[in-house]
Amino acid sequence: MTKKICVVTGSRADYGLLKNLMNLIKNDSNMKLQIIVTGSHLSPKHGETYKEIEKDGFIIDFKVEIIEKIVDLPSTSRAMGKAQIEISKILFENKPDLMIVLGDRYEILSAVTSALLVNIPVAHIHGGEETQGAFDNSIRHAITKMSQLHFVATKRSRTRVIQMGESPEKVFNFGGLGVDAIGNIDFQSREKIENLIGQKFGERNLLVTFHSETISEKYPVEQIQILLEALRKKSDINLIFTGTNADPGSDEIGNEIKKFVESRNNAVYVSSLGQESYLSTLQYCDGVIGNSSSGILEVPSFKKATINIGNRQLGRESASSVINCDMQSDSIANAIERIYSKKFRSRLKKTVNPYGDGGASKKIYTVIKNYNLTTLVKKSFYDL
Repeated sequence: MTKKICVVTGSRADYGLLKNLMNLIKNDSNMKLQIIVTGSHLSPKHGETYKEIEKDGFIIDFKVEIIEKIVDLPSTSRAMGKAQIEISKILFENKPDLMIVLGDRYEILSAVTSALLVNIPVAHIHGGEETQGAFDNSIRHAITKMSQLHFVATKRSRTRVIQMGESPEKVFNFGGLGVDAIGNIDFQSREKIENLIGQKFGERNLLVTFHSETISEKYPVEQIQILLEALRKKSDINLIFTGTNADPGSDEIGNEIKKFVESRNNAVYVSSLGQESYLSTLQYCDGVIGNSSSGILEVPSFKKATINIGNRQLGRESASSVINCDMQSDSIANAIERIYSKKFRSRLKKTVNPYGDGGASKKIYTVIKNYNLTTLVKKSFYDL
């Protein structure tokens, strides 16, 4: 009997991690892949990244548009409502045997809530992690409680998921999908990346990815201004800014970055690099700076530096290549100086990524292929 597996993706970030798993499902004659695309994938200001999914050879079964022209707290709440209404209809009419989701985005919470209400079991990837500076943290744990299969990235995350009452036999630690994706990337040449970003690499280069810290006393515009103040002092470093995700405050952050780039000869802005170009760009940079999960989950595998700012990723396990600094311009500037020190450059060579060394997609696929999915909907609380 063919298993209908529905994958929901809401952004370039989760798609880049899910792509290998999606290919394995698509190429299995005993499985039928269904794809729901929503969130920033369909937003012009975020690069309409659904086109990357189609370019990779996937057929998008359903597009659920939810992002409004202005992204703020009220519009985010409305977006969640739209997502739940539309995805509920899709699931009720198409009745997949399993929904697969990754991470902690608000549109993914809406999708999982929809699945719960129409009795569709959910497999959740990258649960059990901690990011105390964003409301994503609560969303991630809520998704865990509405899911039946769990594919976590570290031993500590597995312990947390079990602590939340999930059965140990349904919690699998296969490592991170980001590490897995790196092994399947066809890296682009230096010249191709320079043409893409419109800037030559210099002696020193940093990739900058900064998102709104949604649980903070500082407004998003204050947050990005602190980072930009530190970067103004670094005219000898080429800066490649990537676009923000669709969180409240993203518009303000994007506007400030664009104004900064217009006034600098050493900075460029690219709204969406996509996973392959992003990781290829990283190869020619000294590291990343900002507060994106990629700096924690994937960058250490390149033995490159990460400057992680503020509390957005607070609580997440990190490698020795990650420097955590306060959201203060002096602290950020000092961290930049530190990554170019001889001592730190030596330390980078010994970096070990705590999120594993690859292979997670194949292992997840194997579990789903062999699991009796009809037994999953009913679950009990696992008491420690």
